[in-house]
Amino acid sequence: QVQLVESGGGLVQTGGSLRLSCAASGSIRGINYMAWYRQVPGKQRDLVASITSGGTTVYADSVKGRFTISRDNAKNTVYLQMNSLKPEDTALYCCNALIATFTSKNYWGQGTQVTVSS
Repeated sequence: QVQLVESGGGLVQTGGSLRLSCAASGSIRGINYMAWYRQVPGKQRDLVASITSGGTTVYADSVKGRFTISRDNAKNTVYLQMNSLKPEDTALYCCNALIATFTSKNYWGQGTQVTVSS
């Protein structure tokens, strides 16, 4: 049974910073792709940033220069450092990963709420 557990969300003022973590656990043989998505009520879930096992990253235009995604392959953990936060960054941030056990499957975490006050 594979699980993704996020942490690090919370309430922060405009211009502040937060660091999100997402740890994968279970019978994992490897993790190729890890990513952070965010969703606000009534809207679709959008990609924030992704990172491959080799370290190749992709960012949404809205977070470039402010957010940094990284991962610790030994700990099966992905991080999202969020700086210069804006009220429009307020959302539920969900971790996503393509994980190999006996097969490869896409997994989602439950999410961690980030709220940026103006």
